[in-house]
Amino acid sequence: MRYRFLKINANKDTLLKIFIPIFEPLKLGNLVRDTTKHQGLRNQLANVLEAKGITDDRVLAAVRKIPRHLFIDSSFEEHAYQDKAFPIAADQTISHPYTVAFQSQVLEISPGEKVLEIGTGSGYQTAVLLELQAEVFTIERQHELFRRTKLFLPKIGYRPKRFVFGDGYKGLPEEAPFDKVIVTAGAPYVPKALLAQVKVGGKLLIPVGEGAQIMTLFIRKSPKEFEKYELGDFKFVPMLKKKN
Repeated sequence: MRYRFLKINANKDTLLKIFIPIFEPLKLGNLVRDTTKHQGLRNQLANVLEAKGITDDRVLAAVRKIPRHLFIDSSFEEHAYQDKAFPIAADQTISHPYTVAFQSQVLEISPGEKVLEIGTGSGYQTAVLLELQAEVFTIERQHELFRRTKLFLPKIGYRPKRFVFGDGYKGLPEEAPFDKVIVTAGAPYVPKALLAQVKVGGKLLIPVGEGAQIMTLFIRKSPKEFEKYELGDFKFVPMLKKKN
């Protein structure tokens, strides 16, 4: 805060100097534009998701807390709290809030669990995982998104354990095993490397298929045995190999 002097002649012998504070707004652009109106819109969105079948109170609390409008281009801000996907950099998208909430609910994340996220994207799903108190390791193959999101998330208080620029098909073997693995892009097949990095008793949740995908859950029952569950049709951007 800066100050200026205001001089007042109280009488012919006295000169008063009063310090007047000059308040200056923080110059952080979109990062300070989280208002009570935004909070109200988040509450409405959480109610919509609850009506669609999201019942996990912790997931709904994350939706109510995280300023989704900061994760997308400001030109889409008025639509940020509708259940819609939006384009972001590198021809990618931020997923529907329902999709993010659904995947988070299915994983049943407990505080302190190690979670591998394939496809950081805008970082919104990452933020939800962190609100669920997971220890998050996240991989992004698009360098433009990696660079932007790695800088952006800490500015609004979200810090993954590791943020990796790499090939999601390979996972992160040096940090394995993971309690949960979440894939946020449509894979034409299930990468064996990701299955191998799930601990016994852990889960891999991945949309499988080309075009539309089937959300598929794998639960590791033993070193060689998985249970498989198909949880309905979704549509994601394709999961691509190698780094870009």
